[in-house]
Amino acid sequence: MRDRTRTHCYAYEAGGCGYGLHRQLTGLGHDCVVVAPSKIPRLVNDRIKNDRRDAVSLARLLRADELSPVWVPDERHEAMRDLVRARHAAAEDLRRVRQRIESFLLRHGRHYQGSPWKKMHVVWLGRQQFEHPAQQIAFQGYLSSAAHALARRDELEAQIRELLPNWSLRPVVYALQSLRGIALITAVTLVAEIGDIRRFRRPGELMAYLGLTPGERSSGATIRRGRITKAGNSFARKMLVKSAWSYRKPARIGVEMAARMPRVADPVREIAWKAQVRLCGRFRRLAARGKKPQVVVSAIARELVGFIWAVSRAATAG
Repeated sequence: MRDRTRTHCYAYEAGGCGYGLHRQLTGLGHDCVVVAPSKIPRLVNDRIKNDRRDAVSLARLLRADELSPVWVPDERHEAMRDLVRARHAAAEDLRRVRQRIESFLLRHGRHYQGSPWKKMHVVWLGRQQFEHPAQQIAFQGYLSSAAHALARRDELEAQIRELLPNWSLRPVVYALQSLRGIALITAVTLVAEIGDIRRFRRPGELMAYLGLTPGERSSGATIRRGRITKAGNSFARKMLVKSAWSYRKPARIGVEMAARMPRVADPVREIAWKAQVRLCGRFRRLAARGKKPQVVVSAIARELVGFIWAVSRAATAG
């Protein structure tokens, strides 16, 4: 139960206002919780919503200890999270403008035979000529937008690398890179979004937080499990799903991963290799049983979370 000895206790929903109010209230010595909006109990037939009713509802639920607080990062951690999210926004802008370029070329019957967006592809794009000046101007505008988005993404990645050594969770970022499919950006994203992993007592709690546990609709002796819940942090879940695809190939330590290994302790290396052997074999077995690729990847991502939990705990031990 919540501490009743304090004079005031406050609660508000997490949203665009951030954590400034929480820090101000706790700095004054008051108890304050930031509540996850998706986990606030609501009546199905309640069709009236206004500030007064929301405040009364929050007060009642707070008194009954029925609210689920979110983890509040400190200011430095929040700053790194903002930088990581800015990098992902730049990467998304780059993806969209590249898609516009591909759509523009497709409409005009231009096809490139080879790997897209490599050096030779960029040279090929610069040689494209169109009969009408308006089309040439439009195409050149797309290319300029792509170059700007690429430069912006690379600049933010460079800033992440520069600020990482001064981050308190740097050891966890380095440790996670010992796992297959998790390089610098993925590791930084996971740590920035999850935060202090020691707050999760078991791997299952972290899996549920990331929305990788299956949904369930059971009654009596009948148990029905469906798709993953997709609750919690979507940034981290997307990165985990991308990482899970790397386990479709046999277990091995490549050149890039070997270069990252000297920065981690022996217990972390052992966990990382155990993860590779298990997840690569499980990927093959699930695929051989005829499971859909999306189901296989979701299962691998869920198990990968367990190894991420173990690696993070090992990196922060002592």
